[in-house]
Amino acid sequence: MKMLATPMKKEIDHRTLKLLVGLIALTLGNLTSFFAGTRITSISAAYHAGGWAQSILVGFLFSIAAFLVAYNGQSKDEMVLSKVAAAAALGVALFPCGCDGHDQIIPHVHFASAAVMFAILTYFCFLFYRRARAKQHTEANRRAVIYAACAIAIVGAIATLIIDTLVQGGISERVPRLVFYCERAGLVAFGISWLTASRVLPVITRSDERFSPLSADNPAG
Repeated sequence: MKMLATPMKKEIDHRTLKLLVGLIALTLGNLTSFFAGTRITSISAAYHAGGWAQSILVGFLFSIAAFLVAYNGQSKDEMVLSKVAAAAALGVALFPCGCDGHDQIIPHVHFASAAVMFAILTYFCFLFYRRARAKQHTEANRRAVIYAACAIAIVGAIATLIIDTLVQGGISERVPRLVFYCERAGLVAFGISWLTASRVLPVITRSDERFSPLSADNPAG
């Protein structure tokens, strides 16, 4: 009987974590909406839809939390913030929103957790931007533009929801799925930024720094 081949990589490193987190964040919004079977007003409302939508929401959030716990970054601050973001992701999953008239287990925990998570993810975009700019080569500069655009998108999504609250739902009255669109935009921006940081994409990654999760030999940093 033929034995399984020896793994080419002995462990999952930070670039693989970023790749997986990026793919999860990119697909979470559309998958929950598709499997909900109805036009959910927010991604969090997928919990109350039950079935596949609920499983994907909770499962993906737990996965993001697990990967963020494993991610230590390049500084003590980044290590601590990734753990806080992981706890916030669990808070979003374990304390469902009061969407569409449903009761909350503990009021405000869901929304506070989401706010903390997105705030930290925005900060990560800034860190990635600063590191890319420091490299000062063409591909890194392209990544810096992407990180800046992702940070702006996340902040813009949060600001839109805050403004809607301040005007007592004036925007969401005209756009019933406003919360869903803003949440999806924030998650997509988060996903793009981490996918970019994984160094797997051509054009924005120089050949000597490109990463392949299937290769044993990969550049550091």
